[in-house]
This record gives sequence, structure tokens and C-alpha cells, in this order.
Amino acid sequence: MKKILAGLLLSLVSSQLFADSISVNLKSNKNRPVFQAVVYLEPMTSVDFPRPQAVSVMDQIDSQFVPHILAVQRGSLVSFPNSDSIKHHVYSFSPTNTFELQLYKGLKAAPLPFEKQGEVELGCNVHDWMLGYILVVDTPYFAKTDQKGTVEIDVPPGEYRLKVWHPRIQDDEVTLAQTVNIAGEYSLDLKLKRDLLEDLTDFESNQDEFSDYD
Repeated sequence: MKKILAGLLLSLVSSQLFADSISVNLKSNKNRPVFQAVVYLEPMTSVDFPRPQAVSVMDQIDSQFVPHILAVQRGSLVSFPNSDSIKHHVYSFSPTNTFELQLYKGLKAAPLPFEKQGEVELGCNVHDWMLGYILVVDTPYFAKTDQKGTVEIDVPPGEYRLKVWHPRIQDDEVTLAQTVNIAGEYSLDLKLKRDLLEDLTDFESNQDEFSDYD
């Protein structure tokens, strides 16, 4: 048993020691940073990744989904707490994961499993303006861009298919994807070709006149 544990520890330390990083800078076709885009890397060779242990959270705060965009690894559990004092009725009709949850203040619903890769669009039957997204990816190597449109991801050396997703991006997903060979520090600048769809977050954040709805 001690040898097995030592081997696992050595494997973990080795993977961390030999992890490289890729830095991606994403700009719109108007040369503006794209915030909260999900950047993820899929290994070109088949890999069986362990199931995630941590439970991800999609909260409801001030009648908005927080975060607006959540990225999780396939097989993850996602919890939907309600931090508001009013009722929410969260739903998804997306083929990736279809569900409905009636959420009351203080009610702790069981986390939901997300077993299929793809996009999940969230809404609320009580508050029509609420809109959120969960992107389920089949890799542990993912992150969201910051307000400068940049992101850095640590990955083991190897060949990957780099993909980018955001609900406002209209560029073809296949065209936007790139094959990258990670062997040391790697940086990449990406610029979209098509206009972004209209930003609905400003609309979502200005719904105070509806705050008495329950």
C-alpha cells in the first residue's frame, strides 16, 4: 500500500513539475477583448480523465445567474443555490441537460450531474430576463478569459485541439479551433472575424423595477 501511495504521489508531483502553460489572448473583430470566453484544450490522443470531485456552483443573486457563464468538466456535479429572498424556477431545455428546479430561499436542492459535453442554456420561469450558460467540456484543461481577454492554462506537454466558446461568438467553431503542440511556454493571439452578438448582460443587470416579483 505504501508503494502504491508513493507511486501516486510521485506521479502527481511529476505531472506538476512537467506541466507547461499556454497563454491565449482573444480579441473581437473590432480589436476589443472578449470577456468570459471559455478556452479549452482537448488532447489529440484519447485520455480517460478522472471524474471531478469538486461541486461547481451556479448561484442566483439579485435575480441573475452568477456566474453568467460556468465551465465544467464532463461528469461534474453542479449545485444551484438560491441566494435571493425570492423564488426562482430554473430550467434548461438544452439537449445536453434538460431539467427544472423550483428554488426557494434556504432550500438546498441536490446537485445535478452533467454527463454530456456541450452547451446548456439556463432560464427562469419566474424572471424572464434571467439568462445563464453552462459549458460542459470533456477535458480538465479549461479556463475563462479575464477582462483583458486573456487566459492562461497549465497543461502537460503534448498535442491538443484548442477550442473557444462564448454565447456571443458567431465565428464557426471548426474554423476557430486550432491544433497546438505544447512543449514549453506557449502563447497565442486569436481574433474573431465576425461581429459578436448583442450583449444581454446590461439588460439583465438593470431589472430593479422587477425586483418585487416573486
